Amino acid sequence: MKPGIKLGLALGSGSARGWAHIGVIGALADEGIRPDIVCGSSIGALVGAVYADGHIERLEAWVRTLDWKGVMRLMDPGWHGGLLGGERLVELLQTQFVERDFSQLNLPFGVVATDLADGREVWLREGSVADAVRASFATPGLFTPVWRDGSFLIDGGVVNPVPVSLARAMGAGVVIAVDLGSDLIGRYAAPGDQSQRRSGALGWIDTLLPRYSDKLPPQDAAPPMPSMLEVVMSSLNIMQHRIARSRLAGEPADVLLAPRLGELGLLEYDRAAECIEEGRSAVTRMLPAIRDALLL
Repeated sequence: MKPGIKLGLALGSGSARGWAHIGVIGALADEGIRPDIVCGSSIGALVGAVYADGHIERLEAWVRTLDWKGVMRLMDPGWHGGLLGGERLVELLQTQFVERDFSQLNLPFGVVATDLADGREVWLREGSVADAVRASFATPGLFTPVWRDGSFLIDGGVVNPVPVSLARAMGAGVVIAVDLGSDLIGRYAAPGDQSQRRSGALGWIDTLLPRYSDKLPPQDAAPPMPSMLEVVMSSLNIMQHRIARSRLAGEPADVLLAPRLGELGLLEYDRAAECIEEGRSAVTRMLPAIRDALLL
């Protein structure tokens, strides 16, 4: 890459699929590619924060040991604004990974969130990193909003699922972006498709808000009604996919990585190993394009 041109890494939203970002970062490092700027939306903000603080190997080691019971221990009930409070997640970030101000990170880092009142896209680059990540991670209906600087903030993926624009604004001349929703629509909770149903974190959601029936309906009958959570999350998936396509058309990345993880459920954070491997595979598939981009 030409001297003076900075490489930006934009890590997209996508719930449990976000562990693929760890594989992307590792595969790029294996090729000697290290970004100068990192930004993230939702789960991308969480992984990006840990990477910018220099602890991505520690995060990888932890998520590889995470089972569904560990996932459940992070899910504190929320009484207003969402099913989950998110305080345990913040505590984990602060005690194990990122207890820092943005100015103390090893790399320039930015986070995308959404103002709940007016839909404004909010870029967070000052103050507590853990609090900013928590705001960006506040999936509507699932995690409660975060009050910060006079506004309630929610998931950054609502307005900018793949934050290429933030990476550019932070000074990146070349941007590698990771889109976790490229193969998502039509694969989340498809009627009758039970190949991915398991007894772990997804099973807990089944108990709380039942999914489609295990049995296919007769050909002339409607399938069972989806659960409330399925409706909310499928709607968000569709919305974020459409927004990402629109944003990326107007603000394209130099290289777009698209891990193929559409079959993962909302809270299947215990499937980290396959996510990480698919993140690595996404880099391998696009390595020629990455090398070409870095020669700009």
